[in-house]
Parts: sequence; C-alpha cells; structure tokens
Amino acid sequence: MAYLAPRLGHFRIFNHSVSACRLLGTAGMADMGLALSRSPLEKLDFDNVALKKLPLDSSEEPGVRQVNGACFSRVKPQPVTKPRFVAVSHEALALLGLNGEEVMTDPLGPEYLSGSSVMPGSETAAHCYCGHQFGQFAGQLGDGAAIYLGEVKVPPGQDSDLLRENPSGRWEIQVKGAGKTPFSRQADGRKVLRSSIREFLCSEVMFFLGVPTTRAGSVVTSDSRVVRDVYYSGNPRNERCSVVLRIAPTFLRFGSFEIFKQADESTGRQGPSYGRHEIRSQMMDYVIEMFYPEIQRNHPDRVERNVAFFREVMLRTARLVAQWQCVGFCHGVLNTDNMSILGLTLDYGPYGFMDRFDPNFICNASDNSGRYSYQAQPAICRWNLVKLAEALAPELPPDRAEEVVDEYLDLYNGFYLETMRKKLGLLKKDEPEDEILITELLQTMHNTGADFTNTFRSLSQISCPTEGEEEEELVRKATELLLQQCASLEELKAANKPTMDTRELAMLLSMAQSNPALFQMISDRATIARQLEMLSKLKDLMETSQEELQSKHAEDWSGWITRYRKRLARELEGQSDVRALQEERVRVMDSTNPRVVLRNYIAQNAIEAAENGDFSEVQRVLKVLQKPFSSQPGLESPAWVGRGQTTDQGERDEEEEEEEQQEAAASSSSSTARTPVPYDSKPPTWANEICVT
Repeated sequence: MAYLAPRLGHFRIFNHSVSACRLLGTAGMADMGLALSRSPLEKLDFDNVALKKLPLDSSEEPGVRQVNGACFSRVKPQPVTKPRFVAVSHEALALLGLNGEEVMTDPLGPEYLSGSSVMPGSETAAHCYCGHQFGQFAGQLGDGAAIYLGEVKVPPGQDSDLLRENPSGRWEIQVKGAGKTPFSRQADGRKVLRSSIREFLCSEVMFFLGVPTTRAGSVVTSDSRVVRDVYYSGNPRNERCSVVLRIAPTFLRFGSFEIFKQADESTGRQGPSYGRHEIRSQMMDYVIEMFYPEIQRNHPDRVERNVAFFREVMLRTARLVAQWQCVGFCHGVLNTDNMSILGLTLDYGPYGFMDRFDPNFICNASDNSGRYSYQAQPAICRWNLVKLAEALAPELPPDRAEEVVDEYLDLYNGFYLETMRKKLGLLKKDEPEDEILITELLQTMHNTGADFTNTFRSLSQISCPTEGEEEEELVRKATELLLQQCASLEELKAANKPTMDTRELAMLLSMAQSNPALFQMISDRATIARQLEMLSKLKDLMETSQEELQSKHAEDWSGWITRYRKRLARELEGQSDVRALQEERVRVMDSTNPRVVLRNYIAQNAIEAAENGDFSEVQRVLKVLQKPFSSQPGLESPAWVGRGQTTDQGERDEEEEEEEQQEAAASSSSSTARTPVPYDSKPPTWANEICVT
C-alpha cells in the first residue's frame, strides 16, 4: 500500500550530525556547532513536493525488488570513504543559491554531495519507471544508481528566463552513484570517475551550447573502490567510486508513465503498477500543474488539457533533437526511459559529439544495429513519443495523440532548418533551395570526411560577394580553408573499414536469401547495407592516391562554395549597408557554430589526469566549455600532458597504492607518447582508440 511522505523528523538531522562528528574528529560540541553552521548546504530550503503528491512505496525493505503501486521508494545512500571534490560548476550550484567557492571549501561539502551524509530537510528516495530499451519493453527499470535528495526552493532573485523554464519554483537534486536502490538489478549502484566526469562535463557544455539539459553541480570521488571491466574484455580493475550531483526541475521521463503498461506482446513483461489508472491520473495532474501551469490554466476540459500537454512535450522533443543534430551530438541510448518529460537532454552515458561527419555515426559501441545512430535520432524520438502516447491512454485519447504525432516531422524540419540557416549565415531570406544547399553541404562533408564542428565554424570566414572581387581567387582560398578540415586517405580507409568480417558478411547475405526468418532474428538489412557500402568505399579508396583524393576533395568543395556564394549574393539584395550585414552574419554564425565541443579525446584526457590524481584538467575543460563559442587566451590547449604524478588523495593500503602506481605509469606512458593538441583541433590519431559503451 502506498502512502504520502511524512515530513522529515529529527532523526535525519541527528544522523547528519553523527557524520559531521566523524569529519570533525575530536572537536568539542561548541566547535562542532560552529562548524556545522558554516555549511552552506545546510541552509538549502527543501520542499519535497514530489514525495507529497505522488505515491511512495510503503516498504523500506533493502535490496532489489518489484515496486508496485508507487512512483518512489525510500532508500538510504551508502557512504563512501574519504569523499573529496573533483570539480564543481559554479553556475549550476547558483541555481540552488549556492556559492561554488564556499561549497568547494566546505569540509562537509563532499560528504553531503556524495550522499555520505544527509542534509537537513533532504528525503532520500529512488524513482520507479519502466522503458523500451532498443525497441523492446524491459519492464521495471527505475533509478538504479541515482538517488533523489529532494527539491530545493528557487532562491530569491533567480533569473526570470530560468523561472519561465522552471515554473515549479523548485530544483530537484540527485546524487548519481551513491549506492544500491530497489531498482539496481544486478548492479551495485556505484559510478566511477570515467562515467562521472563525462556526465558532469557534458551536462554543463550542453547548457552553454544552448541545448536544453539537466545540469551537474559537482563531481566527488573517494577512496572506496569497485571492480569494473572497462571494455568487457575479461580484464577487470578496481576504480574509485565517484558521485555526480544532478539538478533539474524534475527527472520524470517518458518511462515514468510506462509503469502502468499491460503485458507486452513481444517480451511478456508488464509494468509494476499495471491497472493502477488512478496513479497515472495523479502523475499527469502533478506534471501538468507543476511544470506546465499555463496549460493547466488555459484548458479546463481534462481531455483538451492532456492533448495540449502531449503536444507541448512533442514540440519540445522535436526542438531538442533538432538542436542535437545541429551541434553533431549523438545521445547513444535513446530508450524511452532516457527521454525527459520536459524535453531536456537526460542521462549522459555513451554519448558522443561527432568528429568526422558521418550520418551513420554511432557513439555507443554496444549499439551494433545502429538503432541510435546520429541520423536515426529524429525518427527514434518520434517512435518514443508514440510509446509515451500509448502509456498515457486512455487519459490521452489515441486518435487525438495520433494527430499530434503527425505534426512532429514538420515541426522538427522547421526547427532544424531555422538553426541550419543561422549556421550558414542565411539571415535575411528563407528560400526553398536552402534545404538543398544544406543537404549538399552535408554530402560534401561526408564525401571528404570533413570535421563537423570545425567546418561549420570556418564558414563565417567565407564572405558575401561584393563588386570588384576576384571570384575565382576567393573560391580557391575558401576551398583551401575547408580542405584543412578534411580527412586524409588513411583516415578515410580506417573509417570505411567494415566492422563485420567479410566471411560473416557473405554468410549473412546468403542467409538473407535462403532463410529470411532466421536472418531477421540475428541481423537486419540496414546493417548489411551499411557494411556493403563501407566495403565499396574502401575498395575505391584502395585504388586512389592521396593526390587524387585531394584533387577530388578540392573539386567537391569549390563547387559547393560557388553555389553558397551565389546564395549569399541574394542575401545582399535590397540591403544598403553590406558591411553591417556581413558583421551581423559573422556574429550570428560564430554564436551558433561552436569553436569547441566536448570531443571524446578531450574528456578522455581529463579522465586520465583525474585517475592520476590531477583534477585540474577537469576544471580547466569545464572553464573552456563554459564559453564554447569564444577563444579564451591561456586556455587553448590541455595543461595536463601525462606528467605521471599522483597527488596525495587520502590514505591507501599497500595494494591500492601499488595499483595506483601501475595505473599512473600506464597513463603517463601513453600520454607522453601523445602530442597535445588544442581543444578546437580535429581529434588526434589516438582518439580513434577510444571506445565508449
């Protein structure tokens, strides 16, 4: 039986004091009271509305279990040994009214933000949800590593734009990696430095790129260890337990509404709260009242309200995925349980920013079929919206939901073209031919293996035509500019090497003809077609020299640049001040096309530094990413170059110390062999070895 959460009592505050005593050692009670009063985290004003408005699991039984008839379960975070900060985001913590410097120097900060101690007013819980994973309904999933700490009231004076985006007046905060919950399945509820740093950095860079996202306030690491097999290669190693503080208006997702699903025809699994229609109504009321108050006010009719809500979720999702496509971002695991009900980028796992443009780019090494490839993202998000609509029925009539979903593609295309025009500096006119020009640009980038981020950034250096210019010379210079971002012959050969053995490919082709049913069970035609296309390209490349390739690339680019400049000429029609237009165009382009994004090699370098005990590179990368459209003098390149030094990060036993020395030596060896490259550079050769799953 579910019940509403009681207010937090003195027990939790007392429990926190015990943790504080452990931190402060032999300090007297008066000194301890003084120290406690100094922790800014104890001043957070919690109002945990989700636990009051939504059903809470009555059981506090430890361990993994099915949670029926509830949206949340109470949990107890598991402390880590000697927690300490890797980095904090001052901007994200400011959402909670916190000063980053004060938090960073607070002796209780790492305790609280790792979940090792519980802040006054916090009520720890885990959210129950389901999801379709890689197209199949997986049944109960839930927060297996994330723990809800509560909702912090928006501090006075918060930016009005933020309040419009978060009308609830509260920020939900979570710690990810703080131990087991009822939803941990076979896992231990822990995260390590690798995944924690990646989530922390990407949450923040997406915000500064202008892409809707959950935020990350801090990363804490510790002396606690867990065993991880990084590449699933049978070579496990001990890694440090690390915890990310996540911040959002809410972490509810499409899968939150799938807990009511009846038994799935394919998998036989059903949601843990199947048949509990009153809870679905309760959840919809909560989400709309809290996060879509205008819809609640403007639609007194319940059905019309629910349709308007679904339409707004659809619109936000279409806009979000269009923004992903325009910055070359690939999420990697677009299951329904990773789709925010607010249209935010949620759950940063095996994501990737595209380097060399490839519409078939797959950032998740576990995605063998390419279901979540770059070019598949818009269609997958539509598919997920269909599953959300099914989960909301009968509160959302299916025929009305279908009408809304039918609007998705046109909305997505509109958002995509609007941003792409800005990326190309087409500001004054919207011409039907623009879509063709954009498509031809992407095709040229694909053919030449051009770097996605740097090619777009370079376009602002191609000016509008003016009288008296030598057109042929300008096209030649622009071509040379873009050729610098193209792949070499060897890079293209490596990129087009089929991932499937030719014998396996031949067997599958034969099976597709002789036994289609069996073929469908173990592969699909899209995967085979992709492998054959790569094989064909590789064959052509093997018969091409670097000089021939360079000549072909130059021809492709000069042709596109000529068409682009003709389109730019039409921007000038009717404009009296050409110079002002050109300046505006460069300003818009350079504030739309980032100079730097979180490429995998940048994240990997920061991770290796942190694993060697040097957290400065994580902090440096964060600083660079906070201004992704600008050049920052003194921050052009990584400061960490594999010095092989391990700072004193707490007591370690002999076995851990020896292991750390081995890790440091290995990282130092690999890093000193590398030549450091600027953050805005194309990726170095060693980046091809990075594998994210």
